Amino acid sequence: MLGRKRDQCSMPGHAVTSARRGGMNAFDALPLSGREAESNALSAAVIMADDQGVVTGWSPAAQRLLGHATADVLGRPATDLLHALGGPPFWKLPAGEHVWLGELAMLHLDGHFLRIEAVCYRVAEDDARDRWLLVAGGRGEPDHSGAVHDRAMLDWLFTRSSVALSVYDRELRFVRQNAAMERLCGVTEEERRGTRLPQILTGDDAVAWERRMREVVETGELAASEEIRGRMPADPEADHFYSAVASPLRDAQGRVLGLCTTVSDVTEQHHARERLAMLNEAGTRIGTTLDVMRTAQELADMAVPVLADWINVDLLETLLGGKEPGLFRGGVALRRVANQSVLHGAEALHQPGDVDCYPAHSPPVRCMTTGESLIHEVGDEATRSWLAADDIRADSFAEHGFRYVMCVPVRARGTTLGVTVFLRRSEQPYSKDDRLFAEELVARAAVCLDNARRYTRERTAALELQHNLLPQRLPTQIAVDAASRYLPAGGQYGLGGDWFDVIPLSGARTALVVGDVAGHGINAAATMGRLRTAVRTLADVDLPPDELLTHLDDLVSRLASEEYQADSEAEDLGATCVYAVYDPVSRRCSIARAGHPPPVLVTPDGEARFVDVPPGPPLGLGTLPFEATELELDEDTLIALFTDGFFERQGDMEGGMERLCRALAKPAPSLEELCDSILADVLPEHPSDDVALLVAATRALGDEQVAVRDLPSDPAAVSDARAWAGDRLAEWGLEDAFVTELVVSELVTNAIRYGHGPMQLRLIRDRTLICEVSDASSTAPHLRRARLSDEGGRGLLLVAQLTERWGTRHTRDGKTIWCEQVIPGQEGAPDPLDVAGLLADDLEDVG
Repeated sequence: MLGRKRDQCSMPGHAVTSARRGGMNAFDALPLSGREAESNALSAAVIMADDQGVVTGWSPAAQRLLGHATADVLGRPATDLLHALGGPPFWKLPAGEHVWLGELAMLHLDGHFLRIEAVCYRVAEDDARDRWLLVAGGRGEPDHSGAVHDRAMLDWLFTRSSVALSVYDRELRFVRQNAAMERLCGVTEEERRGTRLPQILTGDDAVAWERRMREVVETGELAASEEIRGRMPADPEADHFYSAVASPLRDAQGRVLGLCTTVSDVTEQHHARERLAMLNEAGTRIGTTLDVMRTAQELADMAVPVLADWINVDLLETLLGGKEPGLFRGGVALRRVANQSVLHGAEALHQPGDVDCYPAHSPPVRCMTTGESLIHEVGDEATRSWLAADDIRADSFAEHGFRYVMCVPVRARGTTLGVTVFLRRSEQPYSKDDRLFAEELVARAAVCLDNARRYTRERTAALELQHNLLPQRLPTQIAVDAASRYLPAGGQYGLGGDWFDVIPLSGARTALVVGDVAGHGINAAATMGRLRTAVRTLADVDLPPDELLTHLDDLVSRLASEEYQADSEAEDLGATCVYAVYDPVSRRCSIARAGHPPPVLVTPDGEARFVDVPPGPPLGLGTLPFEATELELDEDTLIALFTDGFFERQGDMEGGMERLCRALAKPAPSLEELCDSILADVLPEHPSDDVALLVAATRALGDEQVAVRDLPSDPAAVSDARAWAGDRLAEWGLEDAFVTELVVSELVTNAIRYGHGPMQLRLIRDRTLICEVSDASSTAPHLRRARLSDEGGRGLLLVAQLTERWGTRHTRDGKTIWCEQVIPGQEGAPDPLDVAGLLADDLEDVG
C-alpha cells in the first residue's frame, strides 16, 4: 500500500480528545475505555503528532514495537523515527483530506527499519488546530531488501545522476564525488581526495562558502547559496556561477559525520538574469534626452564591457540633420556618434563627429544592407578583405588584439539609421545569446535615436517658423537705438511663444513691444505670429498703448474661443504683453502692460529701476481695464523690455529682478554687447523657458530739427503756412521746397475746410522730412478719386502721390494728418517737373 489517501474515514472505537503539551503523553489523556478499546480492537502501535509533525503521544504498544521509551520520543520530529514509503508525509496532506493510508519505514531502537502498514487520522482539537493519530498495525517485517535498494540508489547517484555531488568529512576534507561532479570541476576523485574546496574552486566566494559548510558541520542545519562565483580546472579562463546546497550526514544516533554538497552550474541563468536586468536598466539609461549624440553614447556605455571591449556607433549623416535617411549603394560614409572602450588611454580611429567611410563589401555595410546582424572572426575572409582596403584600420585591429567582430544594424520603424560595431579581444566567440542581447539593446536605442531624429526635424521646422515670425532685423527709425536677443529654450520643448518688435510710428515716434504666449511648441509659435501681426496692425492705427491692449485682449478671447470649439479639450489660450510708445520730440514715453513684467529704466547716470506700471490682467480674460503710465525721459535713457524667462532660475523672482537690474546698469561699449552681457550674467546655462530681450536707448530731437507754427481757422493762413514752410527748409539748408510747400498747402487747406481750431503745423527733419497738421476735429479724411465735375477732393490724392507715406492718427484732443517725404535734394525726392506735370493733368481734368 503506497501513498493511499481517503477523504473520509471514521475512527474505530472512540473519539480523541485534546491533551496538554509540555511533556505529557497525549495517549495517556485518552479515556480508559478508549485505550482499552484501542488495544483490544487493534493491538497496534498508536502515535500522535501535531500539525508540524512533532510527536506528542506514544502508546505502550509503540514502545514495545520500536523499543523507544516515551520520554525519548516526545517532542522529536516524526521524521526522525518514520518515513513514508511513497507519497507525501501525512502532515502535509491538503486541508480537505482527513485520512492517510500507506506503508511506513519505522526506525527501531537498535537501528534497523521495520516496514509497517499504517493509517493516520486528522483530528480537529478544541483549539481549532489539527492533530494526527497514527495507528500502525501488526508486528512489522524487517526491511531485508533495504540494503539492496540502498546499493542500487548509491550506484545510480554516483555514476548516472545529473546532479553534481561531493562528500566531505567533519574537517571539510574531500571524501567522494560522483561522475557529474567530476565533469563539472574537471578533477578526478583520486586527485581531489583529502583536498579542501578552495584548492579546486578559486575566488573569494569559495572561501565564504567553505565557512558556510563549517557551520553545517557545527550546527547540523542545512545551508544553501544561490550563486558562488569562481573558476575550476575544467574552465580556468572564465568565471562560472554555481548554486550549491550543503546537507549534514548523520549516523544512527544523529551525530554529524560530515556533509554532502550538491552543485549546479548556473552561469547561463546568471547571464540571462544579468542581461534581463541590463535591458530593464537600458530602458531608463538610454534615451534620457532627445539628443542623438547623447543617446548613442548611452548605448555605448551600456554595452561595454558586457558585450564588447570596444564599440563604435555610426549613423547616416542625414539622421543628424533630422532628415529621412535615403537609399545607399556602394560604399557608405557614416558619422561617428559614439565610442566606448575598456582600453583606457587608447586612441580611437575616429572620434565622435568624424566621418568614417566603409566600403560596400565590409561587414558593417552588408549588415546595413541586409538588415541582419553579422558575426565574424577577424581572421576570416570577409574581415581580411575589409581590413586589406584600410591599412590604418588593420593596424588598429592588430594593435588592440581584436579577435571577433559583431555588426548590428541600427533600425527603427523599418528604417536603417546606421550600424553598431562590437569588437571583442577574448578567445570566447560571440554566441547566439550575445547576438540576441545585442540586437535587443540596439533596437531599444534605435527607437530612441529615431525619436531624437524626429524631434530634431520637428524642432528645426518649428524654430524656422519662429525665426520667420520674429523680426529678421530691427527697422531703421530715429527715436531710439535698439538691440534685441531671442534665446530658445534648451529643454524638453525647444521653443515657445515669446516675441518682440520695434514698430516705427508717425511723427518720428517708435513703439516697443515684447510678449509671451503661454505654452510651448508649434502651436505657441503660430499664436505668437498671429498676435505680433495684430499688434503691428493696431499700431498702424496709432492707438494709445492702453487702447491697443484692449483690442488685443478681444482678439485673444476670440482665438481662445475658436480653439475651444475646434477641440473641447484644448487648454485656455493665455498671453502677456508690454507695449511702449516713445516720442523723441517731447521725450515722453507711454507704457501699458497686460500681465507682463514691467520694463526697466536705466538713467544716463547708471541708476536702474523697474517702472511702476499698473499690471493689468493677462490677455484673453477681458475682466479689467488696462492703464497706461506716461514718463518723460532724458536722452540716452535705456528702456529694457523682456519676458519672464529671466526669472525662471530656481523660482527666484525677486533675486532675478535684482540680477537683471545689475546687469543692465553695467557699462557696455554698445547695446549689442550689453545684450550679450545680460544673457551671460542673468540666465542659467540651460534656461528652461524661452527668453526675449529688447533694449533701446532713447534719442531726442532738438529745436534745430523741429519747427512748429500755430494756425488760425482762416483760409488766408494757407499762403502764410506755405511761405513759413519754405523759410524753414531754407534755414535747414534744403533746396527745392516746392513739393513741401504744396503738401503744406493741401494739408492746411483740408484742416481749415473740414476741421476746427485750435490748429497747428509741425515740420520734423531727420532721415525724412515729416509734415503734420493737427486740429481739434475727430473726423478722419478719406482718399477718393474726384469726378471731372468736382472742383476739389484732389488734395489728399496729390499728397499720396508726392510723399513716401501718409496717414491720420487720433489723439485725445482731435487728430493729426501727417506725411513723410524724402528730404528735398536727396536721391528719391520728387522732381519739380514731374510735380508740375501732375498739377497740369489735374487742372486739365477740371476743365
